[in-house]
Amino acid sequence: MSHDSIEKGHGPNYHEDRVVVQASQLRPYEHRKFANPAPLGLSAFALTTFVLSCINMRARGVHTNTIIITLAYAYGGFVQMLAGMWEFAVGNTFGATAFTSYGGFWIAFGILTTPAFKLTNTVDGPYAEDAKDLNSAIGFFLTGWWIFTTLLLLCTLKSTVMFFMLFFTLDIAFLCLAVENYALSEGAVETGHNLATAGGLFGMLAAFLAWYNALAGLQDSSNSFFKLPVFPMPWSDAAKGISSGH
Repeated sequence: MSHDSIEKGHGPNYHEDRVVVQASQLRPYEHRKFANPAPLGLSAFALTTFVLSCINMRARGVHTNTIIITLAYAYGGFVQMLAGMWEFAVGNTFGATAFTSYGGFWIAFGILTTPAFKLTNTVDGPYAEDAKDLNSAIGFFLTGWWIFTTLLLLCTLKSTVMFFMLFFTLDIAFLCLAVENYALSEGAVETGHNLATAGGLFGMLAAFLAWYNALAGLQDSSNSFFKLPVFPMPWSDAAKGISSGH
């Protein structure tokens, strides 16, 4: 989830030695000392989100989300957080913030849904006396992530259409899932299920958009016969460079 261009504070030699991956150009680094961590982080996010979204949409009748715990800890959590740390190493503030934060989200989600911790157990867990409080608390949790994603979304307005759409669909997914839990806390079960399905749909779109951006970042002349277009925003620096012939 890389957004930063060459950051302030780096001298001319930095410009000559390496091009930092941007949201508008998810390509491998040229003359790089480190590999581009963005495709790894995007892939970890995409696969974990894909599986959870299938469950939220009750695909094939599945509604128990226990299987997501393994991905939440390992791939979506630990691996994505590693990608965020590597983004720090290459000087990409946006990518580091996004990957590390969403890695933390998945680890937190894994902890929340691990049966041994009983955090969501309404029989003998902390919310045993009032299940409504549990739904409201999860709603608060998801609302916080919706706010955070909205902030990141604002930072993609000068990137690419595909990168913007990734954060837009993810933003809507978090909003739907947050409101779902608020609806369940009020006893509106059918409304809650409909919102969960909508959240799953937008989450699925976000997953495929993340994979799309990951592939765009992986492709170069050494491994692919074609390159996926990412469509720079018309007002972005990349689009202006294309229109001016640079």
